[in-house]
Amino acid sequence: MKITLNRVNDNFHFELKNERGHIVNVDSRPEFGGNDMGASPMELVLMGVAGCSAIDMISILKKQRQEITSFKAEVEGERVQVGEAKPFKDIHIVFYLEGPINEEKAARAAQLSFEKYCSVSKTLEPTATIHYKVVLNNKPL
Repeated sequence: MKITLNRVNDNFHFELKNERGHIVNVDSRPEFGGNDMGASPMELVLMGVAGCSAIDMISILKKQRQEITSFKAEVEGERVQVGEAKPFKDIHIVFYLEGPINEEKAARAAQLSFEKYCSVSKTLEPTATIHYKVVLNNKPL
């Protein structure tokens, strides 16, 4: 896996590209000297957790022939000061699923993602606690 980074402006706006040509813009907020032309690196970490676990869950549920009519997630990260850095201490994810999905299968898909499959959450495990909740058809599981 390889990523290339190119600086776009005189501040902190960067264009990152993967080997397949997909582009992501990264920047910092104005209060930190950036121009807010992209997500921050820490926001990308949260996006990575959401995307990785969503892929896992949908893959698991599709294999179980569950019909997902809507899949959304909200992720919030709490950071802590460690020297000059502010890594994530806690990450909270809520998945919102809709459709004729078995409750146990939905809950188990989330559990399997975080305990077994999601490489992003496994990468963060040594430093951040990930909390997750599944809401199926407006009902918390």
